[in-house]
Amino acid sequence: MNDWPQGWSGNNGGDRQGRGSASARPEGARVMRQVQRGPGGAPHSSAPPHGVPPQQSYTDGHGDSGYDGYNTGQVYGGGGGPQGPGPDGRSGRPAPDWRKRIKWISITVVTLLVVVSVGTYFWADSKLNRDVDLSKVIDRPDAGEGTNYLIVGSDSREGMSAEEKKKLHTGSADGKRTDSMMILHVGDNGNTMVSLPRDSNVTIPTFVGSESGKTFQGTGRQVKLNAAYAEDGPELLVRTVEANTGLRIDHYAEIGFAGFAKIVDSVGGVEIEIPKGGMKDTKSGADFEAGKQTLNGEQSLAFVRTRYALAGSDLDRTKNQQKFLSALANQTATPSTVLNPFKLYPTLSSGLDTLTVDKDMSLWDLGSMFLAMKGVTGGDGKSMNMPISGNSGNGNLQWDTAKVKQLVEQLKNDEKVTVTSDR
Repeated sequence: MNDWPQGWSGNNGGDRQGRGSASARPEGARVMRQVQRGPGGAPHSSAPPHGVPPQQSYTDGHGDSGYDGYNTGQVYGGGGGPQGPGPDGRSGRPAPDWRKRIKWISITVVTLLVVVSVGTYFWADSKLNRDVDLSKVIDRPDAGEGTNYLIVGSDSREGMSAEEKKKLHTGSADGKRTDSMMILHVGDNGNTMVSLPRDSNVTIPTFVGSESGKTFQGTGRQVKLNAAYAEDGPELLVRTVEANTGLRIDHYAEIGFAGFAKIVDSVGGVEIEIPKGGMKDTKSGADFEAGKQTLNGEQSLAFVRTRYALAGSDLDRTKNQQKFLSALANQTATPSTVLNPFKLYPTLSSGLDTLTVDKDMSLWDLGSMFLAMKGVTGGDGKSMNMPISGNSGNGNLQWDTAKVKQLVEQLKNDEKVTVTSDR
């Protein structure tokens, strides 16, 4: 009895390999097309044996079946095609390298932060109005320890419409005058903010005109401090403060009415405690009840300008100005402002557009000044008025000469300020 399939008996079907069990054709090979190599080693397929249906090609799409006859012992191709799912049902592709992905995400985020920070720095730096040239100030005192800023709030109405002037109760006077002045000392032993009343009695020294370059000899003329600014601007104001105190001013910063109100509105208002009895002044527009409340830009300007409703007039006003500026610095430096670009950029734009500084003021210096103002409120420093001894013969406020000398020495040496002001 023949064990070969029908049509494979005898020599039918071509050259069978081995008739005995020892050389029987492998079972798998009986259902596969035999690949033979012709001359030159080129593979070609032989016709299927009679009675055997055509079998599926095992080529890999590149003309190579991966099957090289029986002499290699291979039955199925050993090609390196895509692997199927493993025994556990998972795909054979490698698992994602999350450590590498997190690394690149971190690098991208840090790069973006650096680019944004650098861009913001140059944008903000370009908006500073560096119009004050302290190199024009003559006969300056020697520099001491720490940094001294002269911070000025002017009553400039530049750029304000008639409607804005009316709304903010600024009036329509021409020119500019100083509405508030203070020295901020930033040092290692605490920051000190000293208000200079605008009615302080001072002597105008010899100075060089900021525009004309002409030297004006001092004659011992005594005036109110704010008159120095009105006469020849920031440079003469700095010269007068230095000549009457002996303290060198390192940097100058000034802001006008309109800019002040815009900054307050950009941060959403500033919270202030109005003292018992409230505050009402028709000239400044102040009309506040007692208690804690949030003031908008218009109300804030009225608050810092009020003096006729205060018992101590200009001296009490300087205290309110210090109180408010510190509160504004504290409000602006909150995470809700600094970390919110929709709030930070309008605030920076409002402040920098209307801020006038000296030519050597950097954003770093400005930031140091701002943080020092914030620190005074937080207890990291001291706020006070320039010590006053009474009124001079011309009705101006007279500084206490002995106390002022001691205060200046402590600031120069960056010592803890122990001098006090009775007003």
